[in-house]
Amino acid sequence: MSGSGEASRRRSEEPESTAEYYRLLNEFTRDRLGGLHSARCVLYSVDFAEMEQLQVQGRWAEAGEVLAAAARSLEAAGADLMLICTNTMHKVADVVGAAVSIPLLHLADATADAVRASGLRRVGLLGTAFTMEQDFYRGRLETAGLDVRVPDADGRALVHRVIYEELCIGIVRDDSRTAYQKVIKDLVAEGAEGVILGCTEIELLIGSGDSPVPVFPTARLHAEAAVVAALGRGDAAP
Repeated sequence: MSGSGEASRRRSEEPESTAEYYRLLNEFTRDRLGGLHSARCVLYSVDFAEMEQLQVQGRWAEAGEVLAAAARSLEAAGADLMLICTNTMHKVADVVGAAVSIPLLHLADATADAVRASGLRRVGLLGTAFTMEQDFYRGRLETAGLDVRVPDADGRALVHRVIYEELCIGIVRDDSRTAYQKVIKDLVAEGAEGVILGCTEIELLIGSGDSPVPVFPTARLHAEAAVVAALGRGDAAP
């Protein structure tokens, strides 16, 4: 997504990656089934301000219970496949998955599958500080056979700040895009053959044309994998 000069641009006031997931699920369903088909889905949107405070304060058990309660509500509403539409909150994916009897499609697994399918192994990872620095996400990618690189301390701080102070509230800045491109170039210089956009909001800022190596947009990959999984047993819309 491009802006004009150095000006900020604010999109809608709704949670950015949630809106993108909804759009992608419907787009992939229509592409798969044709005509006027759209995705049958049940959406539970939490208050991100509350979740961000739990993240910062390290109250992950409480955050997990919030999402587990949401998951139970979705299952009760008839969902037969579960997505957590954020990379960072996969830190509590085991708690959420254990709260329901339906399968949870893990975002890191969908991403790792796409990277391996491309023939690459060494990848850079951009995301929140939690995602880049902790093992819950990197470790799962590495278990899947990937060699994962993250930016240096300054790069990680920059990537994290832009996510929370800009992208999460729909602000897209040209200077932030330029800064991310520098971080990506540094990862490539250290051997990264591709870059995982490991925060769903990063896709609002960075696309394939902004990187010298392939990028892996996790929201898009996750949504596509969900539609494939949901439609794999028949021709009815998910």
